Amino acid sequence: MSALNTANTKNTNLYDLSFEELTAFLAGQGERPFRARQLYSWLYGKGEGSFAAMTDIPAASRARLSETARADGLFLAESLASADDSTAKYLFGTDDSHYIETVFMKYKDRNSVCISTQVGCRMGCKFCASGRLGLKRGLAPAEMALEVILSEKAAGALAKNIVLMGIGEPLDNFDAVKKFIENFTDDHGRDLSRRAITLSTCGLVPGIRRLASELPQVNLAVSLHAPNDALRREIMPVTKRYGVAEIVEATRQHYETTHRRSTFEYTLIDGFNDSPAHARELAALLRGMNCLVNLIPLNSGGYRGAREQSSTNSSVHRGSGAETAQRFRDILGDRGVPATIRKSLGSDIEAACGQLRLRYES
Repeated sequence: MSALNTANTKNTNLYDLSFEELTAFLAGQGERPFRARQLYSWLYGKGEGSFAAMTDIPAASRARLSETARADGLFLAESLASADDSTAKYLFGTDDSHYIETVFMKYKDRNSVCISTQVGCRMGCKFCASGRLGLKRGLAPAEMALEVILSEKAAGALAKNIVLMGIGEPLDNFDAVKKFIENFTDDHGRDLSRRAITLSTCGLVPGIRRLASELPQVNLAVSLHAPNDALRREIMPVTKRYGVAEIVEATRQHYETTHRRSTFEYTLIDGFNDSPAHARELAALLRGMNCLVNLIPLNSGGYRGAREQSSTNSSVHRGSGAETAQRFRDILGDRGVPATIRKSLGSDIEAACGQLRLRYES
């Protein structure tokens, strides 16, 4: 049912509504426009979905809302915390008996939350556990908002950054993702800057172009993981639709439109894509771009089991060592391409996308 279909309003999830849609919804119940501001402040500013707790709203209004609307849709099924308390993974159950994962990360200067955008994924990347069971459906804006809010409550802290890098391909669920971002950044509620949001994609070129046009302040991260099509096709089937050169060019155009530096994510897989020759090829590919390469040591759990379902070279199964990662970074840097090595967080709690969900869904 559409969020605005009020023929049976009992199922209207308020987290699915924009501020304008919420105003119209409440007007249909005889409420004045200022009531929408109160509700949006409760929903996003305070992260409160219980109408009973909204004490500055008249009891009669709250009673009507409890009969016609809802502000829920996820429940916490399991949580895991890393030994150093830097990372927590939350497994949330949905109304239709599926599971998604959210990761809350604590840094010295900020907290970040990494959310899922789909139940499963259709992209089929060989090193990722997220899509091993295929795509079930896209998440609704309400479910994405609740991932942030419920994980903040569980962690006892607010997130300053949101990363759409969990289960699913965000650009494969663009309309719902766009609405979630617009709702969460609305100044009537959380008023989070869109510059604090990063969207990660495996390279859906039309979606990259649409992101630049419709959400230009949102940061773009592109999962590249190989410097050429032949190598990338072995681990990322989407390369058959969008080649490396086309993805890089779309990312270059994204910068020209938004003037925001993009990140290329590059997972280092031992003996597969981590040689000096690969580094030099990647540097040549990205030469002259205003970008950052984020080198990621492979979390072996993300690839565990996938080898049995893949014809990929059997040597592709473990991450590169620290020395290899540093050498790769130095080669890029010497050729004018800035690169960092991502600090591993949460390896002791299977923090890579999809690993915890697999135990429940399968």
